[in-house]
Amino acid sequence: MSRICLKGQGQEGSSKMGSKELFFQRYADLGESPRDVRVHQTIRVNTLKTTHQLLKDRLERNNFKLERIPWLQDGFAVKKSKQSIGSTTEYLLGHYYTQEAAAQLPVHVLDPKPGDMILDMTAAPGGKTTQMSQLMQNKGTIIALDLSNRLYSLKNNIERMGASNVMVYKKDARFVTDFKLQFDKILLDAPCSGNFVGDREWFEKRTFDDMKVRARLQKELIKAAAKVLKPGGILIYSTCSLEPEENEEVIDFILKKDNSLSLALIDLPIGDHGLPKAFGQSFHPDMAKCRRLWPWKSQTQGFFIAKVTKQ
Repeated sequence: MSRICLKGQGQEGSSKMGSKELFFQRYADLGESPRDVRVHQTIRVNTLKTTHQLLKDRLERNNFKLERIPWLQDGFAVKKSKQSIGSTTEYLLGHYYTQEAAAQLPVHVLDPKPGDMILDMTAAPGGKTTQMSQLMQNKGTIIALDLSNRLYSLKNNIERMGASNVMVYKKDARFVTDFKLQFDKILLDAPCSGNFVGDREWFEKRTFDDMKVRARLQKELIKAAAKVLKPGGILIYSTCSLEPEENEEVIDFILKKDNSLSLALIDLPIGDHGLPKAFGQSFHPDMAKCRRLWPWKSQTQGFFIAKVTKQ
């Protein structure tokens, strides 16, 4: 991967950032007008256990104010609350999941169906896993992988949400070929460096080295995913990072490595196209088929989504 460099930075400055101004300059160099963003807390209604109207009525009787998010199937913004949204009876019963709005989009794009065989490569804490179960109506199979220190939250949320078609394995997803299985659909919501929305200290914690380490892991994961995707299958690659090194560059890498893969157009009423180039590097000509959510435009967390298909 090419060295990340900013205007005015020398070789010795390439590993450390720790500056809001430097990150915002990166985004400006990509043609954006970045600014600070505050987003509403959002939930996903669990239709395995309730309906939109029933949940809305119950929460509003307890002084919550909910507003439907028009571009999400089951998402609501919490406009007002008198108690923590994670402490209600309805939450504990699994009637909803506290899930950021943009984070609900990758599963929407994957479009799980009853009967599908699906791999969730990095599943904890289970938001997208349980969202898939919901859309599959608990019919079909989800193989959910994660590492041991993250399995407790995954299993707890699967049980709470009533997701009965999930098989959980303690497994490094880079070695998923050990299962000797092929999947109709794969979700790779890859570990990433994140973004600044909701984390005031994010700018001070992030370095170029973080991105480089994450990008190496992301490329290993997507290589493994490509090997176990059935012909005709769909692979969704997503991150909550804004950095091209963790997004377009990873997709460009796998498309060059495996000519059986191609990008499919993501048709969403929100977000921008993927970047055709960044910091002097040009990407695959189909990168515009991907979707980018810039926080200052979407009023959500930042997100990147790519839909990869296999011949």
